Amino acid sequence: MAAQNSVLTQIARPYASALFDLAESENQLASVETSLSDVSRLIGESADFARFLRSPVIAADDKAKALDALLGKSKTNPLVANFLKLIARNGRLFALDAIIVGFRELAAQARGEMTADVTSASPLSAAQVKSLAATLKSKIGKTVTLNQFVDPSLIGGLQVKVGSQMIDSSLKTKLTAMKIAMKEVG
Repeated sequence: MAAQNSVLTQIARPYASALFDLAESENQLASVETSLSDVSRLIGESADFARFLRSPVIAADDKAKALDALLGKSKTNPLVANFLKLIARNGRLFALDAIIVGFRELAAQARGEMTADVTSASPLSAAQVKSLAATLKSKIGKTVTLNQFVDPSLIGGLQVKVGSQMIDSSLKTKLTAMKIAMKEVG
């Protein structure tokens, strides 16, 4: 998994950087970031859409046409819409999550903020996101932008990664620790 993530990061970094530079030069950083957050939310909430993006079976041209139709009906920032069409034509939609994360990190860095990767068993509510961001800000001393991911296998709780620090309060990890402890006692 780590090797796959590094390959995704290598693919995503130039795309994220190019979009960031373009958004910055067009004075549209906030608007682009909001549109990317909307796309990210859609990926997290729709398993079908996420499968569509990652599917190697669907041709890049077919993905581009479907995305064209979808973007035509949405109020997505034109830079983001054109960018999504480009990565669809280039066959890189499978890396869209990593591209969005890379863009957010660049935008947060430009604002003097930090980013945190938050993985939960189900999507967090707006109140939970706000509370978590406030808690992290009080601990770190900087505003923290959250990259949200959903992993139902966690069962409950959260995994939060800020820089090199990982906080894992997931039920899956706690159950695994209990299982190991029970094996050692018995």
